[in-house]
Amino acid sequence: MKQAFIYDAIRTPFGKFGGGLATVRPDDLAASVVRAVVERAPGLEPGRIDEVIFGNANGAGEENRNVARMATLLAGLPTSVPGTTVNRLCGSSLDAAMIGSRQINTDEADLLLVGGVESMSRAPWVLPKTERPYPAGDLALASTTLGWRLVNPQMPAVWTVSLGEATEQLRQRHGITRERQDAFAAASHTLADKAWRDGHYDNLVVPVQGSTLTRDESIRPASTSEVLAGLKTVFRPVADGPEGGTVTAGNASPLNDGASAAWIGSEAGGELLGLPPLARIAGRGAAALEPQFFGFAPVAAANQALQRAGITWADVAAVELNEAFAAQTLACIDAWGIDEGMVNAWGGALAIGHPLGASGVRILGTLGRRLQLSGQRWGVAAICIGVGQGLAVVLENVAATTN
Repeated sequence: MKQAFIYDAIRTPFGKFGGGLATVRPDDLAASVVRAVVERAPGLEPGRIDEVIFGNANGAGEENRNVARMATLLAGLPTSVPGTTVNRLCGSSLDAAMIGSRQINTDEADLLLVGGVESMSRAPWVLPKTERPYPAGDLALASTTLGWRLVNPQMPAVWTVSLGEATEQLRQRHGITRERQDAFAAASHTLADKAWRDGHYDNLVVPVQGSTLTRDESIRPASTSEVLAGLKTVFRPVADGPEGGTVTAGNASPLNDGASAAWIGSEAGGELLGLPPLARIAGRGAAALEPQFFGFAPVAAANQALQRAGITWADVAAVELNEAFAAQTLACIDAWGIDEGMVNAWGGALAIGHPLGASGVRILGTLGRRLQLSGQRWGVAAICIGVGQGLAVVLENVAATTN
């Protein structure tokens, strides 16, 4: 079986909702990272790309009509390069990378460009079609920015609670306190700010044409546990006992805009790129559970990926776990029984942001660069997904196997 490697990974700065990237269409965001990652392989003949696979969670606005294909055309790639778009909500771009790696393993391809994009700022409101013409009553617009919309009435109500309420239920089940959530969120901002100042993102983040944004816009270096403790809860009122609310805007990931891209290839694909491998994709996992406990799904997904890679948590040195909420991140860390210090050492989504379709390749690329810098061998990238799913990938630092 051919081995699948990551050869390079990039992303845009992640903009705030309504912020520095809000004027950029999602198909243009996607095209910007396609163009940039191709430019970082100057010896590549673009016509040798077997396929472009992009993740996107919305698909209802300007990214419609298969944003992967739109991005390749807008970026100036040959019209002969095919493209497909994957939607597994928050896990969409990680799914794109996993799909691409399978194509390498099965010898269907040698070089794939994978990634993801989301503009939560530009996600449209939608109006459902009426069942008969000229209805007398009112119709409500539904926002497609985040979460459930146009819910099927046959879906059990317990499954369709908001993501925030679902997180309250999860932290209640696993005993995650408000204090731990706020402390973890504050640390995410501190670590992200330090990583930027230390230059760790210099080789990972590329600018977007027409935007002056050069750094992730949601990072707040002054965040502390004490500051976050003063924020109001959003989904439940504060009250004594486990029923009281704990989830706030400070310990939940913000709404963001951004895109990410990576090269996945065989050894022959690396020769086409003229690049050394960054890491080998050694194991993959997908898991599902009750929709309201979506935040816990990475636990089983990562355990499955580790088993398939032939290693255990004792071998793992670095973890990139997408921080949808502090509570779900902590619940996963506790379940794995790992050192919190190995998780998101360069900050996580609570600070950096979570543009849904782009986040999976963000964590995958960050993990690869962390392993490269540290010289450590094994890492895990994992992400929770709305409606009760999780994905995970095990990376092996190729350089660490030859030292």
